[in-house]
Amino acid sequence: MGRKRKGRAISGWLVVDKPAGVTSTAVVGKVRWALQAQKAGHAGTLDPAATGVLAVALGEATKTVPHITDALKCYLFMVRLGQATTTDDAEGEVIAEAALRPDDAAILAALDAFRGDIQQVPPQFSAVKVEGERAYDIARAGEEMDLAARPLRVERLEVVGRPDADHVELEMVCGKGGYVRSIARDLGTALGCHGHVAWLRRLWSGPFRAEDGLSLVQIDELAHSPALDAHLRPLEDGLAGLPELPATPEGAARLRNGNPGEVTHASVGYGDLAWASHDGRALAVGTYRAGLLHPHRVFNDP
Repeated sequence: MGRKRKGRAISGWLVVDKPAGVTSTAVVGKVRWALQAQKAGHAGTLDPAATGVLAVALGEATKTVPHITDALKCYLFMVRLGQATTTDDAEGEVIAEAALRPDDAAILAALDAFRGDIQQVPPQFSAVKVEGERAYDIARAGEEMDLAARPLRVERLEVVGRPDADHVELEMVCGKGGYVRSIARDLGTALGCHGHVAWLRRLWSGPFRAEDGLSLVQIDELAHSPALDAHLRPLEDGLAGLPELPATPEGAARLRNGNPGEVTHASVGYGDLAWASHDGRALAVGTYRAGLLHPHRVFNDP
């Protein structure tokens, strides 16, 4: 018999506006402590120096994390031109400098290569695995790696401002797995002047927005109180990008047991991913086939 988890069996999402200087893991730990929750996780890591929306899933909502991780995200960031760093951001040591400062027209022209479906090499200091080790652990040991390029979908990349010759402010909407630091590095290379991220803020991630998030100070103030519970968003918010299919009473009973269940057909194609609901509650995420939802994950009542 498995050991029972300590804490409250609560499910839902808490949106946090992460400050600079703390890790995403530390934010999850703070939220779990404040809500006395049994289980918590986050949807999409932010670097310690980055700020912005970090959506923390609790309980059964952790089963919807992959759908938020796969969702589009929006980043606002400043590129420091003229310098390359070890980490591709302001936290690292400067390893190369250039006197050239491209004009606005050159920057606008260079951005074309970073839109659409691109290939992106992760930073040396990143969480990708190399023969079982994290790249950042290898990089900290002073070793350089040849990291494989990965596909990235960039829906939008625009100049927001140019405060001075050394800096350009950009906004990017991209899919899963995007490294803003790589964009800054590669843009600097394309312009012939080097570049790194001076600061970074994630404005939104799927349905979650930074402006709706609580600060860590607010979470501390509301910890262990019903007032913090009131900020919880429903599990179903993590499924916002998927079609909802109401289940029949018989279908709901089958889905709760992990079996294919009958659902009301909507504008969903054969083999599409969707989620089934009954009485306003999410039952399962799965694949739709011929009037049935074949569950991949079933949501249990907390």
